Amino acid sequence: MTTRRTLLLGALAAPAILGRGARAQGTRFPDRPIRIILPYAPGGQSDTVARLIAPRIGAALGGASVVVENRTGAGGSIGAGIVAGAPADGHTLLFDAPSFLIVPFAVRNLPFDYEKDFVPLGLAVSQPYVLGVTASFPGQDLAGLVAHGKTGKSIGFGTPGVGSIGHLAGALLGSRAGITMEHVAYRGGADAARDLAAGNLEAAIITPNSLDVVVQTGRARALGQTSERPSPLLPGIPTIASAGFPGFDLTSWNAAFARAGTPEPILEALDRAFRAAVDDPAVQDAFRRMGGEPGTESRAEFGQRLLRERALVRDIVERTGITF
Repeated sequence: MTTRRTLLLGALAAPAILGRGARAQGTRFPDRPIRIILPYAPGGQSDTVARLIAPRIGAALGGASVVVENRTGAGGSIGAGIVAGAPADGHTLLFDAPSFLIVPFAVRNLPFDYEKDFVPLGLAVSQPYVLGVTASFPGQDLAGLVAHGKTGKSIGFGTPGVGSIGHLAGALLGSRAGITMEHVAYRGGADAARDLAAGNLEAAIITPNSLDVVVQTGRARALGQTSERPSPLLPGIPTIASAGFPGFDLTSWNAAFARAGTPEPILEALDRAFRAAVDDPAVQDAFRRMGGEPGTESRAEFGQRLLRERALVRDIVERTGITF
């Protein structure tokens, strides 16, 4: 018969969950600093978002140390490879953007599989790109841009770089409209916006923040946003989907991923901490100032989004012959 003494000793021996962490296989999580691997250079939007939420993730995990590491190269696959090769224990995470879906088409012979080696934790922020044209461009709206392209003239469009959402959007628009869209890759959206304002570039598909500066001064016009659902942060700018291209939906985002095989209790702890960080009012205000919408999707919902967008990227690659 079990005695009160036996029950008490058993309770003292059982691993208690401390703070807001989790236990897996008898080990408290986290039991050392968490590394967020960012496959982009310092100073960009992805870097800003990661460093904004990192300390709040740590706070939600009971004061854990969360460190952001920039590990660039090979289109983002260097950083992703570090996470793919780390133990599946939740202490090394990947913070990525849509290149997560694009790199497998751009970099051959990867030693890991983006689709199989990672599981989504959550969406931090999302934003559509915006198609803008220089002030002297003859088309006043998207229909005018298409009509201009139908005359046989190639339309040069600038983007933040090869494989960006802008690059994909321009290729898809050209394919669906039956016009020639010639990609001009820049090191960032601000560089493309400057050439657009100067009239050296006919069009650009860049972030709202990059384009807004030149639109507000009358040196460019915004014709359409790339998301199927109009962003409340971009009033007055129609979606490309609503302007004759139903189903057109390409959105930039930042999200966190863990190694596949990470124990579910740890994933749940990370999910709660990530959600607490993104739901912080100060974080949400900062996201909106960047022109982004705070993420609200659950892990499962974001996983479904990845499936849809991966299929869309594959379709664009096959339909347009786009190269990265």
